[in-house]
Amino acid sequence: MVCLRLVDFVPDADQKQQDAWRHWIPQLQRQSSGLLAVDPLAITYSAILEYRLPRDLRRPDVIVLEQGVVVVLELKGPDTSERAGLDQVLAYARDLRAYHEECHNRPVVPVLVRPQFGGAASPAEGRSVDGAWVVSPQGIATLLGRLVTTLKAEPLSLQNFLRDDAYCPLPSIVDAARELFEHGELPYIKRAQAHTEPALEAITAIAKEAKATQTRHLVVLTGVPGSGKTLVGLQIVHAKWLDRLASPDGSARPKSPAVYLSGNGPLVQVLQHALSSAGGGGQTFVQDVKKYVEYHSKKGRVPLEHVVVFDEAQRAHDPDQFAKVHKLPQADLSEPAHLMHFMQRVPEWCVLVALVGSGQAIHNGEEVGLPLWREAILRDQAAGSGTQWIVHAPETIRDVFDDVEIVLRENNTLNLDHEIRHHMVPRVHEYVEHILGERVGDTRELAEHLFQSNHRFLVTRDLDEAKRYVRDRYGEAPLARYGLIASSRCKTLPSLGIDNTFSTLRRFRAGPWFNNPKDDPLSCRRLDMVGTEFKVQGLELDMAILAWGTDFRRVGGVWSDSMATKHQKKVLDSLRLRLNAYRVLLTRGRDGTVIFVPPVPELDETHEWIVGAGAASFACGRWLPSQSPSV
Repeated sequence: MVCLRLVDFVPDADQKQQDAWRHWIPQLQRQSSGLLAVDPLAITYSAILEYRLPRDLRRPDVIVLEQGVVVVLELKGPDTSERAGLDQVLAYARDLRAYHEECHNRPVVPVLVRPQFGGAASPAEGRSVDGAWVVSPQGIATLLGRLVTTLKAEPLSLQNFLRDDAYCPLPSIVDAARELFEHGELPYIKRAQAHTEPALEAITAIAKEAKATQTRHLVVLTGVPGSGKTLVGLQIVHAKWLDRLASPDGSARPKSPAVYLSGNGPLVQVLQHALSSAGGGGQTFVQDVKKYVEYHSKKGRVPLEHVVVFDEAQRAHDPDQFAKVHKLPQADLSEPAHLMHFMQRVPEWCVLVALVGSGQAIHNGEEVGLPLWREAILRDQAAGSGTQWIVHAPETIRDVFDDVEIVLRENNTLNLDHEIRHHMVPRVHEYVEHILGERVGDTRELAEHLFQSNHRFLVTRDLDEAKRYVRDRYGEAPLARYGLIASSRCKTLPSLGIDNTFSTLRRFRAGPWFNNPKDDPLSCRRLDMVGTEFKVQGLELDMAILAWGTDFRRVGGVWSDSMATKHQKKVLDSLRLRLNAYRVLLTRGRDGTVIFVPPVPELDETHEWIVGAGAASFACGRWLPSQSPSV
């Protein structure tokens, strides 16, 4: 009867899933009877089978509400690796704690149920592994009985738990774009909002001041990787209050109060591809800055928008690179100077919001960074335009604009220093800096902190093992995105089955790679087509497999750039560009990164360095020291 009801509830369940239900449900029923025999209060407990996480397609196998304790059971057969099963159930528990209103302040206990471990039966009483419990099917009742007697919390009702608005996850960039484009607002995301709302409110106030006083403003929003800069920018350009601020220009043209610009081609392609079903190819939502500049460079065209958000402004092109990208014989203006020149034409007032990330310059011509914006303002004012730009920025970049001719208003809410991309797990960027630094120092404690927070940095020298792990872990998550990424500069990877050659990368299509389902030959989930730092910057995967290249490796105790002698002469610091490229690659995974270090002698020292930094190793079966759950 239960199996039939599940088939009705999950109409797309395949035969394998239905067979799993028929196998597990009788065992769960026997364990329920056993629990009732020793704990009469168990009659008040609730068991939820195949609970679909709202705004998600993942379904934890069983959630048990034991008075105030939430227990997540993931049922696995012997053919699934224990590591993948553990990380899957740990992620369920993490997301319930982070995003489910009823789980914020109560115990959420992850339990992996497996018939075998290491070829032998698991102990019936269960044992702790990395913050979760591993138990045999025969030990479920015993473990549930122990949990309810050792963990205490306020009783939780089934009705409250199942409320549609109780679970509000942090969206990916693509999901946020869809939600804003289709509905004009994002769901109320409590924990993320606490870190991004002050900046959003500050920019809103600046735009309203600009309208009221008819002034021009440059807003610099800085932040560590994954801190929500793009999320803030997307919300700004779709804010409903902007419609009331747009000034009429005396023409019949429809006004567009704001636009989101990006020089990141793949980001534009992915968002436009995801939104193409809404019409217009998604181009009204986000525009390529190159096309925007080309259009407004002709005949003194006036931008339609009073508010322009420019993504990854620290990567704006200097004059030489601007001339190269736009195929000009020469150019004496940088990309920021062109944008500010265009914005001068907007009637009455304007706000230019520059989103600035740290350590993200990976192209030639992007190395100057923020000083280009300062030079653009000084040039504009020196030209006698009669307009004074007001700059709003956090004090962390005061030195860039600390000039007597520039009006600078410091506002520290414009610096986002808390990571939200990685499911609210802090210090991921700090750990990445340790990996990319010259001294590991005492990073094992930090590495273990991330591991116990369910963010994974794993390392292996077996690519097939890495692929099996992500396929096992996300096999029941149809919306999950995992992919193979690598440096564009390494020339040894193709011989190892990782084709990052120029001819292959020319066929790469970012939109289908990020958005298409797993059976599509262009999908990232196929784990055959490689995304490079240029293709994945500013975008997200749930889990990334990073194939480390010989272009950036440890040699004699220091990082070495094997491409240094091959770079163009105009590159200011080739080693810095390689370091930035690997910083981008190491921070793409919302759940973590599996680092594949090819088994070649040139990378032995690099592998030792990464393992020494605390990344958990597949190869020797060793993981970071397990911490027992608090039971």
